[in-house]
Amino acid sequence: MSLPHAILTALLEKPSSGLELTRRFDRSIGYFWSATHQQIYRELGKLEAEGYIRALPSEQPARGQKKSYEVLPAGRAELARWTAAAQDPKPLRDTLLLRLRASAVVGTEGVEADLRRHLVLHRKQLAEYEEIQLRDFPPGKDATQDRLRHLVLRAGIDLETFWTQWLAHALEEFERFGDRPAGAGSQALEDAAREGAAGADAVRGDTARDEAPGE
Repeated sequence: MSLPHAILTALLEKPSSGLELTRRFDRSIGYFWSATHQQIYRELGKLEAEGYIRALPSEQPARGQKKSYEVLPAGRAELARWTAAAQDPKPLRDTLLLRLRASAVVGTEGVEADLRRHLVLHRKQLAEYEEIQLRDFPPGKDATQDRLRHLVLRAGIDLETFWTQWLAHALEEFERFGDRPAGAGSQALEDAAREGAAGADAVRGDTARDEAPGE
């Protein structure tokens, strides 16, 4: 049920067309809840049929014109009900951790290289989140809505910080495995750090066009 509620949230923040929603999911909501173009359009149809949203009347009707949607009172009530309801934490299911456990019995070939790749990707994502934080949440931006949206972003920052630290530790552990030239693992970790820094520099050129995850 989370995707329709994510769409209701986005439409309450700003009435949008299906295409605009897709772009917002790509840039902001998608940081914590992803959805494809087809999934969004399918859910819009269901929400409209259920009386939760409606298509806004167009000032100039035209064939093929994008329909924009707004949330009706029933949709706001459903979102409030869902927000207030208790939900249990979801168990962690991560393929990387399962592969690492499996490598203990079948061997570690290829695993270390993929850990380095994951480290680069997580460092890149962390840099992007930190750029958004600096841009969109300066000191003094203390309205309730802003603080709640910042909390969502902080979750992303803290999660990426955890993964970068854990992956760095994992690569240090791999350095102790097997027969390998002294310092080979450290060199690999340094290479990953350089790649992550380069990725962060590239990200800074793109994030100015992005929204914060809470927007």
